[in-house]
Amino acid sequence: QVQLVESGGGLVQPGGSLRLSCAASGTISRINSMGWYRQAPGKQRELVATITSGGTSQYTDSVKGRFTISRDNAKNTVYLQMNSLGPEDTAIYYCNVKNVFIRSYDYWGQGIQVTVSS
Repeated sequence: QVQLVESGGGLVQPGGSLRLSCAASGTISRINSMGWYRQAPGKQRELVATITSGGTSQYTDSVKGRFTISRDNAKNTVYLQMNSLGPEDTAIYYCNVKNVFIRSYDYWGQGIQVTVSS
């Protein structure tokens, strides 16, 4: 089992920044992908960014140039630096870890609220 705990969310004004953190504990596969997803009211959950244990990252188009995903393998922690935030970024953000070769290895955090409002 894997437990994921998110932190760093909250309320921020448009144009501001936040950094989300997600710490994983339990049985961690050495080869894995960690990422962030988000779900806004009335919308389906969408991918924000992912990063592999080797450091390869991908982003959805709407956050490219504004968000940066990174990870600390020694701490089993993934981060999401969010800059130039706008109201469209308001959502619950969920941390995820998976093994791309094992379908059943797929875990989610509880989610953390990010609100961008003036």
